Amino acid sequence: MKNIYKILIAFIGVLAVSCNADAVDERTVLNDVTTPEITAPTTGQNYVLDVNKAADEVAKFTWSAAAYSSPVAIKYTLLIDKKGGDFTAAKTLATTTNSIKEASVLARDLNQAAIDLGGQPEVAAMYDVKISSNVSGGFTQVSKGLITITVTPYVGKVVYNFVDWYLVGDATVSGWDNNKGNQILFRSAANANQYKFTGFFKAGAFKAIKNLGSWAPMYGGSAGALAYRGVDADPDPASFVIAADGYYTFTMDVDKLTYTLVPYDASAAVSYATVGIIGSSTSKGWDASTPMIKSSFNGHIWTLGVTSLNDGEMKFRANDAWDVSWGGKTPFSGVNSGDNTPVAKSKYVIYFNDLDGSYLMIPNQE
Repeated sequence: MKNIYKILIAFIGVLAVSCNADAVDERTVLNDVTTPEITAPTTGQNYVLDVNKAADEVAKFTWSAAAYSSPVAIKYTLLIDKKGGDFTAAKTLATTTNSIKEASVLARDLNQAAIDLGGQPEVAAMYDVKISSNVSGGFTQVSKGLITITVTPYVGKVVYNFVDWYLVGDATVSGWDNNKGNQILFRSAANANQYKFTGFFKAGAFKAIKNLGSWAPMYGGSAGALAYRGVDADPDPASFVIAADGYYTFTMDVDKLTYTLVPYDASAAVSYATVGIIGSSTSKGWDASTPMIKSSFNGHIWTLGVTSLNDGEMKFRANDAWDVSWGGKTPFSGVNSGDNTPVAKSKYVIYFNDLDGSYLMIPNQE
């Protein structure tokens, strides 16, 4: 009897394999019929990009439709590579799906692609552009032809691999509005996981948010331990509590998940009439300061909205004179060391705290 069962099981197994093989043979085989090709612009076009027109359309690319042996959903990808490249390191200028066979490319996107491919600012270079079509991530056609264009880029995005955190709560300048001039935390130049703010707080509570306009990611905490809220569905952490109006120093370490909140004696702090930036990177050079805006909530916090700076150096100084000035030796963030602060060409939002000489400069602003 056992032998009969073994024979029966073996027969069923063979039958199953046979059926599966038949099913594979009957599957529709997908073949490419027509490869997409760029129809505009024509090869040889020259694009001199302007930083002041970064958001403008610089070119509209169109292409012919790809065709396959069966009706399928198609994704198109517009690719650019340096002249003579094999497109293994190509950059994507645009993607579309199905019937959309055109894409507008903004100056800033073409500029960044050129920079990423090794282009030098203000230097014309040639690039190849192709269109590819893809079906469900597994069947790709790349245009047999390509067009060659010349691009003269401006200075591209400054590399800024840092996370910034903002305060929100009725103890802070913005109240519980998560997108209303929220106070930023100053990041340590020595340890990107450490943040600090010394300044005025009202009696109340506050938390720290990563993205203006969003409630997550967020940090709260109690008893010196940070509590992280990664997404809106996560539990809301406890608030940091300010018992009475006054000046405090708040620090947090997002690696160790610790924080401190201690009173700060500001009784001897000087109140400056003006603070501005000055230096070879600014529009006025070393001849005159560009004024910053003093906070009405905290008279020791200064900000400057989107500001174009050049490659060079800068310092912060008070009252349009050299009696009192601040500068740090590290770009983007740091604390006063008396050095000139190095600057890479970009558009920045700038923050400065005259209580402890902390500064923060966020590049790549529009």
